[in-house]
Amino acid sequence: MGFYQLVDILGTIAFAVSGVLVAMDKRLDLFGVLIIAFVTAIGGGTLRDLLIGNTPVTWMRDLTYVTIIPITVLLTIIFSHQLKYLRKSLFLFDTIGIGLYTMLGIEKGLEANLSPIMCIALGTMTASFGGVLRDILCNEIPVIFRKEIYATACILGGTLYFIIHLLGVAEEYAYVVGILAVIVMRILAVRFSIRLPNIYSSKN
Repeated sequence: MGFYQLVDILGTIAFAVSGVLVAMDKRLDLFGVLIIAFVTAIGGGTLRDLLIGNTPVTWMRDLTYVTIIPITVLLTIIFSHQLKYLRKSLFLFDTIGIGLYTMLGIEKGLEANLSPIMCIALGTMTASFGGVLRDILCNEIPVIFRKEIYATACILGGTLYFIIHLLGVAEEYAYVVGILAVIVMRILAVRFSIRLPNIYSSKN
């Protein structure tokens, strides 16, 4: 298994877990939980593949993902009570997922010979779109559209990857730094209540 495939699988698992946790919080039935997990895990990658013309999309050509997601759903349901003891477990898995998927999207953009700016945009969409679909289907305002630092962390992490890579750091190390940067920025933003500026007056 290659490094990038491992990152893809870990991201799939992290987002599938976050989808299960949201679906169970909404008290959906087993089929609903499975669908939300699938949408969360593959939504961003599907959009990415469609935008760069990589069709049929990855999860249709590789049954690894179709196998991993149901197993992840089953294990998450079984150990859901244990996960509740992990403080903010949904936040944790969602944050890990966007870190992994941001860099995976950037890598796919590089393979398609896109410019760095387009690669960062692709990485951000890959990381965010599954969560957007998850939240919409669960009748929530997507996190990316709220004041929380979410897509911004993806953009900054992707930018840092290109800067480090330009400085001559080996691609694999720059890749890992990019992943960690997204995760750390998101955690710090929530921990210290760092938010984007409010464009609305206090009267509203």
